[in-house]
Amino acid sequence: MPVRPAVTDGGLETDLIFHSGVDLPYFAAFPLVETDEGRVLLERYFAGYAAIAARAGVPVLLETPTWRASSDWGEKLGYSPAALARLNESSVELLAGIGERHADTEVRLGGTVGPRGDGYRPEHLMTADEATAYHRPQVDAFARAGVDVVTALTLTDTGEAIGFVRAAREAGVPVAVSFTVETDGRLPAGDTLAHAIGVVDDAGGPDYYLVNCAHPTHVGAALTEPGGWQERVAGLRCNASTSSHAELDEAEELDEGDPRQLAADLDQLRPAFPNLAIVGGCCGTDARHVASMWQVEQPVPA
Repeated sequence: MPVRPAVTDGGLETDLIFHSGVDLPYFAAFPLVETDEGRVLLERYFAGYAAIAARAGVPVLLETPTWRASSDWGEKLGYSPAALARLNESSVELLAGIGERHADTEVRLGGTVGPRGDGYRPEHLMTADEATAYHRPQVDAFARAGVDVVTALTLTDTGEAIGFVRAAREAGVPVAVSFTVETDGRLPAGDTLAHAIGVVDDAGGPDYYLVNCAHPTHVGAALTEPGGWQERVAGLRCNASTSSHAELDEAEELDEGDPRQLAADLDQLRPAFPNLAIVGGCCGTDARHVASMWQVEQPVPA
């Protein structure tokens, strides 16, 4: 699929926890879709990014708050498979409603999937077939709700990526894979980013790739690997902090970095990724960082 420029959001979970004082057990934001108060918080959050996109003159990709809305994590939080399916679909409906209220910019709807294990540690290394079976129910819910694309964020290994892509192809929806990398530019499972993209592409491949939950300097470390793999990366959702995953996991305070410096560091990467189109943030970022990366003034919250 052609990837056109689009604003996407920042670090939803860290923003809600540290700026709004919301308790998110297991880092799960999807339960907020069930309550009036939670929906108001989510609507206000996503509306800020729609406003940034309008100022930048590009579409906004609104991605569902469902990074933890798969069966293993849902079970920990007391949700049945049927309840998870309903919440995944409801999250798309929530974002569609936000889009209807922002006629000044084109809105795309993305269904967000997270890794089966921890986003920082490859604890559940599945075969591709196991990953297809695991992710298919969530992908099917998004397909029923009519998303424009499904994206797996913070994947740590190739097996899960291959299986996720198969699930999306079987469901008939466009698909993107976003790997995360450590400070050395390698996936937590040890592969170089170049090798991981090659392996997944050899198995069929997504429509495009992203890299998320890593500072631009960490992504830059991956550029020592030659080849045309950089052309397959169409999106970056970077962390505000230069800290490693292990350091972030142990941190008790939010490292928000400097929005202007983050934008400058991202600009250093742009020449290496000729097809970079989707830009947003990840842990520690909020609307200030994303506005800076798009070189627009942050809209004043309503």
